[in-house]
Amino acid sequence: MEDKIIIKDLEVHNIIGVDSWERVKKQPVIINLIVYTDISQAGETDHLPYSIDYSSITKNVTKFSEESSFKSIEALADAIAKLCITEFHIPKVNVRLEKPKALLHAKCAGVEITRTKEDYDELSKSRSGGNEYDDRIFVQDLRLNTIIGINPWEREEKQSVIVNLTIYPTYKVDSCKDYVIKPHNYRTIVRTVSKHVEESKYKTVEAFATSIARIAIMECHVNKITVKVEKPSALMFAASAGVEIIRSQTYFNKNISTINTQRRSVNNKDIPEGYNHLVYIALGSNMGNCIENINEALRLFEPECRVLDTSFMYETSPMYVVDQPNFINAACKIATNLDPEGLLIKLKNIESNMGRTQTIRYGQRPIDLDIIFYDDIEYTSSTLTIPHPLMGEREFVLRPLCDIEKGLEHPKLFRTCGQLLSHYLKSPSYSPDNFVNKILSIKNDSTLKWSTKTFIMGIINVTPDSFSDGGLYINVDSALSHALKLVEEGADILDIGGCSTRPDADDVPIEEEINRVLPVIRAIRSSSNNTLSNIPISIDTFHSEVAEKAIQNGANIINDISGGLLDERIYSISAKYNLPIILQHMRGTPKTMNQLTDYNNDLILDISNELYERVKVAINAGVKRWNIIVDPGIGFAKKFNQNLEILKRLNEFNGKNSLLEGFPCLIGVSRKSFIGKVTDQPIPQNRNWGTAAACTAAISAGADILRVHDVKEMLDVIKVSDSIWRVNKKEIQ
Repeated sequence: MEDKIIIKDLEVHNIIGVDSWERVKKQPVIINLIVYTDISQAGETDHLPYSIDYSSITKNVTKFSEESSFKSIEALADAIAKLCITEFHIPKVNVRLEKPKALLHAKCAGVEITRTKEDYDELSKSRSGGNEYDDRIFVQDLRLNTIIGINPWEREEKQSVIVNLTIYPTYKVDSCKDYVIKPHNYRTIVRTVSKHVEESKYKTVEAFATSIARIAIMECHVNKITVKVEKPSALMFAASAGVEIIRSQTYFNKNISTINTQRRSVNNKDIPEGYNHLVYIALGSNMGNCIENINEALRLFEPECRVLDTSFMYETSPMYVVDQPNFINAACKIATNLDPEGLLIKLKNIESNMGRTQTIRYGQRPIDLDIIFYDDIEYTSSTLTIPHPLMGEREFVLRPLCDIEKGLEHPKLFRTCGQLLSHYLKSPSYSPDNFVNKILSIKNDSTLKWSTKTFIMGIINVTPDSFSDGGLYINVDSALSHALKLVEEGADILDIGGCSTRPDADDVPIEEEINRVLPVIRAIRSSSNNTLSNIPISIDTFHSEVAEKAIQNGANIINDISGGLLDERIYSISAKYNLPIILQHMRGTPKTMNQLTDYNNDLILDISNELYERVKVAINAGVKRWNIIVDPGIGFAKKFNQNLEILKRLNEFNGKNSLLEGFPCLIGVSRKSFIGKVTDQPIPQNRNWGTAAACTAAISAGADILRVHDVKEMLDVIKVSDSIWRVNKKEIQ
């Protein structure tokens, strides 16, 4: 006989996890207990010795709950169940814990478990192999606003929906497992679901509920979930209308076995067997050739570590000890077969081999390597703490981490890297005098500091058939003279191309392209004019063989109008020489691109998606993220109105929350046909004013490099535009 003794809504105060504002402080926890027992003797005799003393249970549970300290509500629930069964000899108990202050937009979050005395009887467990369990983690009455429904006003106005989630853990909740993994983390699940819901526009509640289940399972790796959705505004004379569904991984035909498996799939690199640990490492240097030091450290990670991704590179002001040179900082993501202590030894050996010696703490060093995250673990020893305890106060760590994995959640603070950075920038400890500026290093000791100005790339077409200046600089003397003119007018980079990429242009044999560009590059590098001989040179080609020959003769940057689409070996050339590469969006070839201008409903999203795929292939081929510049490809597989739309919406291309967020952007609009159409100017050389307007629009949206024919005139445009939109604006990408 299973009678029940019920203790309802017992409130205790406990520091457990974080509250709705993500603060570690005491918060209310509501406890509901159902004690399963046989009350027949007490009911028939009315004799106290046969009665369950619920007063004593309540006092003990209250005392235990308020004096204990757990990181997870699941562990607290199991500990309370164990207390009830072992101390009061209860055969079976159901424990439901609710945290009403856990989430800003939900009534509560919590856990419900049922335990029997066999669960805590080691002899019983060893004989039976453990018992079945039905643990549940839940989020109750999550209120969100979204577009949902088929009526005209439902398509126009957001309405409130109430979402209830029940998550079925992948393992039995246990007080000995006092940690939260991503599939059980209601805060991460709610954050991910809420973002999806607020941006969605479903017509049916059924599709809406299914999408929530899909997001929870495929992005948060939940094993099984119940989703209940209600629309309070759906019916005039009813409280709500809605739907409830149960879905599992098998329903979506998606096998997500572990967090590491999912994370490793982000990178398509071949990861050796046994490299099962995913680690994020911060790198810094302020002695010697800092950028070369960071690159050398990455090289020395092999063979026990495989670099999967890198951040952008930053020049940063020193912290703690401020009387020292600025630092160069970055971060990387690696797969490794080493445990935390073994990895620490590996990193310390790299530091030592690269010349780091013991000096004052936070002083100058040729290389500094810190483990920030190691899988999802919390780890403390006499020599190492993971996650890194000071990361929350270091913008020079947080910003590079956000480049790689903005949504990565701190396993102890329950905040993503993006949230930690946002919180730091708003905290009293933040000082605007400390700077973290994104940079690009070029081999001839040039450094582009992206936040300081819009850079200008001067065009030298060593071709007979370019649309604007074909045939003008076909011999070395005229090309060299033009290069000197562009540099004197203020060009920061020279872009040299030996193959016309105008619409309908024929491809040029590789040998001919090489013969056109190499003499010009050699002439510039051997010039007696120091400014000209040291100018960064970009090779405008989509052939890997041309790119490598140009680099071997003095080019510093690869500018590929196909984004690597026409010759993927070009990525390995960029990686081999550790040089920047400009990846432009294009479809087809110059011969066919104008027949490939059909995009789906969102032009910018389509361009970003297609170019992002190129970026991922480049990174997987070994190109450092800090060496990648993106270009939406104005005039390449774009119609007239599409070119204008790109300029109008350029801030969506690589702006906040876009796929290409943070990547420096090059824009090439100079003298192009869409400008001629707007201004009714058929002669390309007479399109300067229109080019100036297009360049201004690009700068206002955050373009970092302008590729132009007329450097002198466009430099004035840049100076004025930068004064309006860029000067004194702290870099936030």
